[in-house]
Amino acid sequence: MINFETYQSPFGWRYGSPAMRAVWSEHHKRLLWRKIWVALARVQSEFDLVTPEQVEDLEAHQSAIDIPRALEIEIEIQHDLMAEVKVFASQCPVGGGIIHLGATSMDIEDNADAVRLRESLELLLIRLNDLLAAFADKIEQWADQPLIAFTHLQPAEPSTLGYRLSLYAQDLLADWQALRTDLQTLRGKGFKGAVGTGAAYIELLGAENYELFEERLSELMHLPFYPICGQTTPRKQEYDILCDLAGLAQSLSKFAFDLRLLQSQPIGELAEPFGRNQIGSSAMPFKRNPIQCEKVNSLSRSLAQMPRQAWDNAAFSLLERTLDDSADRRTLLPEAFLIADELLTVVVRVVRGLQVRPEAIQRNLETYAPFAGTERILMEMVKAGADRQEMHEVLRQHTLAAWEAMQRGEPNPLLDRLIADPVITRYLPAGDIKQVADARRYTGAAARRAREMAVTLRNTLSNA
Repeated sequence: MINFETYQSPFGWRYGSPAMRAVWSEHHKRLLWRKIWVALARVQSEFDLVTPEQVEDLEAHQSAIDIPRALEIEIEIQHDLMAEVKVFASQCPVGGGIIHLGATSMDIEDNADAVRLRESLELLLIRLNDLLAAFADKIEQWADQPLIAFTHLQPAEPSTLGYRLSLYAQDLLADWQALRTDLQTLRGKGFKGAVGTGAAYIELLGAENYELFEERLSELMHLPFYPICGQTTPRKQEYDILCDLAGLAQSLSKFAFDLRLLQSQPIGELAEPFGRNQIGSSAMPFKRNPIQCEKVNSLSRSLAQMPRQAWDNAAFSLLERTLDDSADRRTLLPEAFLIADELLTVVVRVVRGLQVRPEAIQRNLETYAPFAGTERILMEMVKAGADRQEMHEVLRQHTLAAWEAMQRGEPNPLLDRLIADPVITRYLPAGDIKQVADARRYTGAAARRAREMAVTLRNTLSNA
């Protein structure tokens, strides 16, 4: 039961999935520490440094986590890992005396953090797979749906809804590839001791056995190790990963912000899902606020700042190591992944339940498409022998007048004005003007490339 009478981080109960919270829990961290101590002892037993009975004793008690007792000891000795060593040792009458033999704290902590990074990336990639699959479905469904596209937040030319959704999917596919690379190249510190030289292990094992010793631990932990480290894993790895998490947040934030714009009533073409019993406002019963997308934009801002902190951790880890990254990494790493986890969870739900309003799309297309048709009309007139610059000015004047009429609440008069202009009809008959001005036919390769993107997404996921 969460104690709400004291401060609780919202990441402990509000944001992020239970699975991601479990990865970054205190219990899981200490369990990983113990598993690494057991792995270390098991490999040491292969070199006759410890006995199989000692290893079996450690293994039998590795799940007996007692955080309250460890915290009591930590208050006294001011060292969280050594407090865990003492608790673990007290539980193991046979093997307790050989726990942490030859190791320094970061041999245990940094390898455990590498495992947690791996587990977190695996969870995110599962969610990102779901999101890309959801986008593939929507892109394919709406590949041919024409709409008016916007540049500078102004109506521009037609595109299709599937093509617009492909813009987001393409960015997210790049994020998927970046996170996959992070997972595939992830490395732990290995077992290199206080300053990374492996001196303590070499004293125990002999120089001739040290490389094999680390190789066996790498195999046992299913974790590649850096060949060179100081006391810690190079913090550059965490910086690179957090940059990619921030890149993912950027892609999701753009989608969410665009959807907020498109959900606004003046446009009204798309909307995030809205539950039957959902309340939009405490004061205005009619409100359908896009709270899910607003949450995505809000949390994304926090994640966007985190690479800066990870940069400092990497840049200011002086010489072989300083401790000034320790406290901030306790929140930086879990919160970065919990934010990314929450963002993906929300956006998957939004995309799957995306509300598309074809009538609003058609209304906006009919309202603004005549403006988009002017480029086609210009090209047709030039092909008929007109001066491109002169006709551009003629069309510009008509469009400005049409905009002014619409500002007064009148229907768009542009097409009628063009048909009535003898300068234009000298090159393009009235009937041809209507046909050329049909902007629904002016979507270029949008539909085809949208369908190709859906195929690319599915093929990528199926081959992963």
